[in-house]
Amino acid sequence: MMLQSLKGHDDAAMGALAAQVFDGIRALSPDTAGVSRPAFSDIETRTLDWLADFARTEGLHVEEDAGRNLLFCLPEDANAASWVLIGSHVDSVPMGGNYDGLAGVVAGLMVLIRAARSGRSFRRPVKCLAMRGEESAWFGACYLGSKMLTGQLPDAELAAAHKGDGRSLRDHLEALGIDTAPLAAQTPICDLSKIEGYLELHIEQGPLLVERGLPAAIVSGIRGNFRHRLVRCIGEAGHSGAVPRAYRHDPVLAFAELMHRLDDTWDHLLRTGRDLVLTSGIVGTDPASHAISRIPDELGFSLDIRSQDAAIPDQMRAYLREQMDDIGRSRGVRFDTGAEVAVAPALMDAAVIAGLEAAMARVTDEPFTMPSGGGHDAAIFAQAGIPAGMVFVRNRNGSHNPDEAMDIGDFLVGTAILSAYLEAEE
Repeated sequence: MMLQSLKGHDDAAMGALAAQVFDGIRALSPDTAGVSRPAFSDIETRTLDWLADFARTEGLHVEEDAGRNLLFCLPEDANAASWVLIGSHVDSVPMGGNYDGLAGVVAGLMVLIRAARSGRSFRRPVKCLAMRGEESAWFGACYLGSKMLTGQLPDAELAAAHKGDGRSLRDHLEALGIDTAPLAAQTPICDLSKIEGYLELHIEQGPLLVERGLPAAIVSGIRGNFRHRLVRCIGEAGHSGAVPRAYRHDPVLAFAELMHRLDDTWDHLLRTGRDLVLTSGIVGTDPASHAISRIPDELGFSLDIRSQDAAIPDQMRAYLREQMDDIGRSRGVRFDTGAEVAVAPALMDAAVIAGLEAAMARVTDEPFTMPSGGGHDAAIFAQAGIPAGMVFVRNRNGSHNPDEAMDIGDFLVGTAILSAYLEAEE
């Protein structure tokens, strides 16, 4: 299947080098389970400092940008007029895995080091970006670092409070010495005209590559989403044995009916070739008042609806409102959706996809392309008009948890695909 195990490269040496980076960063950021690298924190800064020291020992040029992210490149490309960017983030969710985000940064470093050691040249200058602040766990909004770079950070997110200390994102940035004036003006803090393209390697966050027995894949697009962190279904409390069905205002049954209708619509869309996933990951009645013999007066739940099809979120948004209104009338309840958080879908660039598919064919003889269910910084660069592409690497046990299980051999396949795409033909 694989062409002589990534022929022309010393797999053992590159694998050991990558493992050294992963192990070194893991040791910097342990938690009671997994790792925790909070966005815009001292731990995140120490992570970047470790990466800078490592890159310099490998002969790479290192510089810091206006967002206090790091850029790495071959010394001869330090003053390039423009470049292709390989990037990802170094922060993690609380008690998360060590590969989500970090694998993309290490991949960029390995691509640069592989080229330097082998004497191969790139078709265009290449830089690797180690970004801060992608995870939404810390300030309630995701992709903060890439939004800052591209001038797409909303005012509400700049003012968002940290979940731990309550201080705003603006305060945290200013404590790091970052000028927040251009962020408030939604001005890019890097010269986007110099970025010819953006590439990102990421662990797959689902089971598809494991089930198919494939080490890697090319990403066709990133599903957009709209989310409601807390939807309240408000009914009326009553005694479980005393209130007949006709007189009940039961939010639990109303929620169950809503989810059944959404599930039927999901099934229909998939059967007709459309793209959709939806999840209610938080569901509950008030533990201070709920009881086995009490009809609850309120139920709270979250809702996350995603699609790669730009038209589907608007259709589902309207459908959701219609069904809530209909169920509310028939069951005597009401739904309060609260605030919505939305991210638009982002298709990867067709030419970049084709180039990565051709590179994967050279590396593995078995190219495979799939959509991304999770969001990534690549979506933000694509929305800024920069041609973007992604490579997924097989990973067991999902992501955002301590049990992430990416094999270094699969990681090397992913980095070899990037190298084959970026390096000049022999």
